[in-house]
Amino acid sequence: MSGPNGVIAIDKPVGPTSHDAVAAVRRALKTREVGHTGTLDPFASGLLLICVGKATRLAEYLTGMPKRYVATMRLGAATDTDDLTGETVSTSDAWPSLSVDAIREALGRQVGTIEQVPPAYSAKKVDGERMYAVARRGGEVKRKPVTVTIHSIDLLDVRLPEVEFAVECGSGTYIRAIARDVGAALGVGGHLSALRRTHVGPHDVAHAVPVDRLDEVEAVARAMLTPAEAVSHMPSITLTDDERTAIGFGRVVAARPELPEGVPVAFLSADGELLAIGERAGEHVRPRKVFA
Repeated sequence: MSGPNGVIAIDKPVGPTSHDAVAAVRRALKTREVGHTGTLDPFASGLLLICVGKATRLAEYLTGMPKRYVATMRLGAATDTDDLTGETVSTSDAWPSLSVDAIREALGRQVGTIEQVPPAYSAKKVDGERMYAVARRGGEVKRKPVTVTIHSIDLLDVRLPEVEFAVECGSGTYIRAIARDVGAALGVGGHLSALRRTHVGPHDVAHAVPVDRLDEVEAVARAMLTPAEAVSHMPSITLTDDERTAIGFGRVVAARPELPEGVPVAFLSADGELLAIGERAGEHVRPRKVFA
């Protein structure tokens, strides 16, 4: 009998690491074939997509999806981690004089394709070593700006010194860095005090299962995405029976006119099962990973 196969949407609470969530899924579903598609800091909560069974081969197609967050920054204090877990490195008592318009303008300057300096305590590697490992031993962290895309920032609430805002951004964006940079632009310093991921691509945390309910069969079933649902953000083609046979042998099939070049394409059966993922090259689509 085959084990579970799909992508489970988890609502991670504040506290556990993403690896803790993966371990909880592994225990609950009694399988070693488990892998996440992107991490959340322990102080953050919200949506994690965790691949299970053969669907672990889908992870690379899920990590780059845009993400949405609801965040709270605290103005008037900067920390060495750019969030509430760090040590305060500077303070300012000028935050009460900040206007809502000034805060909105500073947030707006973060929108677009920008060069963002990662936090010193981050998982990015410099010279083969994680930046947080260098920072924790007191070494000098060489931080280089990276290009990230922030699609939108909406100001939700201002209750100084705290400001709540929503962000939609591309993969690799640090929300902590937004809080840090907005605080610096306002001249008072700032850090992230709360963070919740609400969406990954088309997937909503409202449909996720809390980690403490992984022992409930029905709750897990509701939160489990089929492989086809997990890649619903991709362009797709429905195969004929002859094409399905060809794909099973790793052969190319004819491209559809509407398919873009150079992006992953989902191959589906007539009943919506994910058969393979491929890529268009000219007049053909070639399978890269075959699932059925």
